[in-house]
Amino acid sequence: MGDNNVNLPPGFRFYPSDEELVVHFLHRKAALLPCHPDVIPDLDLYPYDPWDLDGKAMAEGRKWYFYSRRTSRRMTENGFWKPLGVDEPIFSSSGGGAGQKVGMKKYYAFYVGEPPEGDKTDWVMQEYRLSDYSASTSSRSSSRRSSRHSKIDYSKWVICRVFEGNYDNGGGGDDGTELSCLDEVFLSLDDLDEISLPH
Repeated sequence: MGDNNVNLPPGFRFYPSDEELVVHFLHRKAALLPCHPDVIPDLDLYPYDPWDLDGKAMAEGRKWYFYSRRTSRRMTENGFWKPLGVDEPIFSSSGGGAGQKVGMKKYYAFYVGEPPEGDKTDWVMQEYRLSDYSASTSSRSSSRRSSRHSKIDYSKWVICRVFEGNYDNGGGGDDGTELSCLDEVFLSLDDLDEISLPH
């Protein structure tokens, strides 16, 4: 998967918000709907150590994105992913469902060694899953869409964002926020006020 940005138009970068990851990508994956751009690959995370993701997952800067099946076994050949803190809810910010819980985010730290001991590394994973309501809705709609896929429970998909960095700021900006590409475009338009144009 070398250059994982091949499906993005020139000049565009992949900086989805938490809500965009859940609503635009994960919900559509669970409901068997097409997703454009289709840039996030399916990957079984747990055979791979985080430093082996390059070339296998969607890379943007020093972050890797991929779909994986939800599982309780989070061990690799050299270590394991240990949960940090509690699950964080993700709420819809727009449309008729503004304020509705659409998903959950969980943080994991990668430890080298055997569980429950091990040496903590700087590798962090954010695992996104649908909220219980969204998951049940997606699994019903996916079973109606295609009977040939009815043996697979698509509500068990998650999106993972893996990066090497500080858990406190989520690997994003200095204040812990991450901006979508549209947010960055709109913020850059604010700079136009400071430019004096000739009359």
